[in-house]
Amino acid sequence: MTDRRFHLGWFLNYTVDGWDEQWSDGGRDWSGEVFVDIARQLDRAGFDYVLLEDKLMVADAYGGSFEAELRHAQHSPKLDPAPLVPLLAQATEHLGFIVTLSSTFYPPFLLARLVSTLDHLTGGRVGWNIVTSAEDRAAQNFGHDAIPEHDLRYEKADEYVDLVRRLWGSWEPDAVVRDRATRTYIDHTKVHDIDFEGRFYRSRGPLNTVPSPQHFPVLAQAGGSPKGRALGAKYADTVVAPASTVEDMRAYRDDIRRRAAENGRDPDDVKVLFLVAPVLGDTDEHAWQRVEARVNDPLFIERSLVAISDVTDIDFSRFDLDQPLPADLATHGEQGTLRAMLKGGRDRTLRELITGDAGRRKGDLVGSPATVADRLEEIAEAVGGDGFLFHAPNMRISRKYVIEVTDGLVPELRRRGLLRTADTPRTRRHLRDTLREF
Repeated sequence: MTDRRFHLGWFLNYTVDGWDEQWSDGGRDWSGEVFVDIARQLDRAGFDYVLLEDKLMVADAYGGSFEAELRHAQHSPKLDPAPLVPLLAQATEHLGFIVTLSSTFYPPFLLARLVSTLDHLTGGRVGWNIVTSAEDRAAQNFGHDAIPEHDLRYEKADEYVDLVRRLWGSWEPDAVVRDRATRTYIDHTKVHDIDFEGRFYRSRGPLNTVPSPQHFPVLAQAGGSPKGRALGAKYADTVVAPASTVEDMRAYRDDIRRRAAENGRDPDDVKVLFLVAPVLGDTDEHAWQRVEARVNDPLFIERSLVAISDVTDIDFSRFDLDQPLPADLATHGEQGTLRAMLKGGRDRTLRELITGDAGRRKGDLVGSPATVADRLEEIAEAVGGDGFLFHAPNMRISRKYVIEVTDGLVPELRRRGLLRTADTPRTRRHLRDTLREF
């Protein structure tokens, strides 16, 4: 019998919540308490992991100024997600935590040591989301004029991940012997220099941390370009992709699985999760009323354009809202996000792309929990797996939205046999084990 279950994750920004909305504390709390509450709810609901996003600058792509970015608190201000991980882990039992760290700016040794340390502090529930960063403003914060060109970033990232993995592997699994008879804590013959000499990086090694619970922490990657897909298929345990049409989702997953097999990997070991942001209501009518209220907010278009400008590094303020976008529009930023946006049709105006069917996910995931569960079930069956990575509409997180998913949608999915059951024994396990459970 085919296992119909799929995996669930949540995409979080360590930034202010929907501070100007009704169900919020007004953006006063920066202690992490909101995220602790959210993590507890996701853990209780059986989510596999939280992916903690990060950026390393205050964006000024939209309008060439910080003004709109900071007024809406879209992606800034933002705190470093890595120190948040142990706090969330202490409050949960099974939930995994995948932290975003840039291969362009972190020295490889420092990143390998940090992720290994976090894996220890969480009992083996940590992963690294491999990003190359895509913003010139971030590069300038680190003393560079501009970010490297897109394909070069990914060529460097491939070598970077290889080096990090070699550092994790510089200790054999049984190097820690704790032999009281010989007063030996570490068997030095099982700790090795790596003497890495690559095109871009050098490192002698070994790492100076003992092997973590997973030894090789989980790797995640989100890439829509050919170079990004190649990197994910080569190394990642979970790949994140924008959700557009079912046909595109199936083609993306098939491509990742084909590439994984060409790298000698079992394609089933690479879980592809598609980004979704359902709008839920007590009834379908109620959910659509909420969509209309959001889209008709006078600030909706600007907030949406600021968010897209941030991640694509394109200034969308320079385009006429009532004209189609240029046919040659391209980016060396997040290419997958731009492609997903343009799926609404090159002949549509920018306003239509944001407020029309494309901006509402084509109505696919709007409705009561039963209606949205129907659609997720259809998508999973058509695409072939492996699951979905939730985020709040317009990235404005709130406890209320999380509860709507965990206490409204998740029970409906579970009744259909699409998720692990609430009473399934879940002894403490490593994140990779959770991902490979089915």
